[in-house]
Amino acid sequence: MLINDAFAQAAASTQDSSDLLSLLPMFGILVLFYFLLIRPQAKRAKEQKQMVEGLQRGDEVITNGGILGQVLNVSEAYVIIEIAPAIEVTALKSSVQTLLPKGTLKSIEPKGKTQKFKATKTTTASENSAAETTESHDTDAGNVEKK
Repeated sequence: MLINDAFAQAAASTQDSSDLLSLLPMFGILVLFYFLLIRPQAKRAKEQKQMVEGLQRGDEVITNGGILGQVLNVSEAYVIIEIAPAIEVTALKSSVQTLLPKGTLKSIEPKGKTQKFKATKTTTASENSAAETTESHDTDAGNVEKK
């Protein structure tokens, strides 16, 4: 038994340098992850923090929930955002996701108004056809009375 242990110890002492070489790819992967994942994410977080700290009255923003609006008031932790005329929402400063260029909200046309307008036109057209149908029934009824 002592001879086998002696062989195992002798083999382990020669592999110390190869153990360090086997760890080299692992260190390479860690460096790669740092430059491809960790560093860009930290940079984005820093930019986001600067943007949130720099919010001012009149800025146009998008929140994490997708609400677009104009900043009316900025406090230490909260922002009051006007999402429509006379409609204000209080949100956390940290929930502001994007700072839009000035005038962006005016250039965005809500699709809901256009669809509602089209629905009104189709309703009007169906009312006209319904009115024509009732007129034809009235004339038919008049013809029946004349007979």
